[in-house]
Amino acid sequence: MFKNIIVTGGAGFIGSNFVHYVVNNHPEVHLTVLDKLTYAGNKANLAGLPEDRVKLVVGDICDKGLVDSLVKDADAVVHYAAESHNDNSLIDPTPFIQTNIVGTSVLINACRKYNVRFHHISTDEVYGDLPLREDLPGHGEGKGEKFTPDSPYRPSSPYSSSKASSDLLVRAWVRSFGLRATISNCSNNYGPYQHIEKFIPRQITNILSGIRPKLYGTGKNVRDWIHTNDHSRAVWTILTKGKIGETYLIGADGEKNNKEVLEMILEMMGQPKDAYDHVKDRPGHDLRYAIDATKLRTELGWKPEFTDFKTGLKHTIDWYTEHRDWWESQKAAVEAKYAKQGQ
Repeated sequence: MFKNIIVTGGAGFIGSNFVHYVVNNHPEVHLTVLDKLTYAGNKANLAGLPEDRVKLVVGDICDKGLVDSLVKDADAVVHYAAESHNDNSLIDPTPFIQTNIVGTSVLINACRKYNVRFHHISTDEVYGDLPLREDLPGHGEGKGEKFTPDSPYRPSSPYSSSKASSDLLVRAWVRSFGLRATISNCSNNYGPYQHIEKFIPRQITNILSGIRPKLYGTGKNVRDWIHTNDHSRAVWTILTKGKIGETYLIGADGEKNNKEVLEMILEMMGQPKDAYDHVKDRPGHDLRYAIDATKLRTELGWKPEFTDFKTGLKHTIDWYTEHRDWWESQKAAVEAKYAKQGQ
C-alpha cells in the first residue's frame, strides 16, 4: 500500500522507534526521515538501519521548498516532529508555536497539493487533565473519567496548546480541502531512545550515575503509560486501516502516579524505595491523564503487547543500562539545567 513514507521527527524518541518498527516488520517500505536534529533528535537513534531503506534528510519542517520536494515523491507522511517538553515551553513558548503550528501547516499544505496520505501524531495533553481518582467519590480501579475522541480540548501549557492548534489545523484541512488525514492522541510513552530529560529515563540514568532520583512535588500526578513499541504498532494500524478524518486515542490502561513509578524503578534497580529527593513542582502540572482506547481496539483491532507495566519498565531499564554510551555524554548538562530550575 505505502512504499515511500516520510517520517518527520524520525530521529527523535517516538519517531525513531516507529522507523525501527517499520524496518523490522514491513520490508517493502522505504522511509525518508526528515529531522532538524535539535537536542531531541539524534542520528544515533537510527544507527544500524539499512541505508537502502532509510534515508535521513536533515532539515526543518517549516522549510516549504524542502518539504514540497520530499512530499511530491511520497505515498504518506507520518508527522512526529514536535517541540514536546512542557518545562521548556514554560521557559520559551516561541519554538513550540513555530514547529508545532507553522511546521504542521507547511506539511498539510504539501500533502494537500500532492494528494499524499497524512497521519498526525498528537498527545493526550491537548485535553488538559482529569481529577485524581482519590478526589472522586467511590474512587478505585476503573473509576474516573477517561479521555475519548470527543473530549473537549483544554490545553494547559504552551506545548499542549500548540499541539491542540495543530490538531485543529489538520481537522480543518480534512473538511475544507479533502486532506486524506487521520489523527492519533497518545498517552505518555516510555522505552528505548527517550531523551534523559524525561521522567523515566532521568530516574534510571540518575541511579546508574550515582545521583539520587528526583520527584516533582508530592508525586501524585498520574500518567497513562504506554510502551513506545505499542504506540508504533498503533500508528501503523491507523495509517493502513484508519478512516480518513477520524481521531484515534492510543493507550494501554497503564495509569500510575509518578511516585509509584519512581519507587518501582528504585526497587527494580536494587535501591531502597525511598532513596529519592523531592523537588519543586512544575508550574501548572497536570494532575491526571487517562486514555479510553476503545475505538482503536474495536474498530481497527489493535491491542497492546506490553500489558504489564513492570515488564515494559524492566525492558527500558535494561536498555539504558546496556547503552550508557548513548546517554552518558548528555547527563551532566541535563542535570545542570534542572538544578538551575530547582528541580
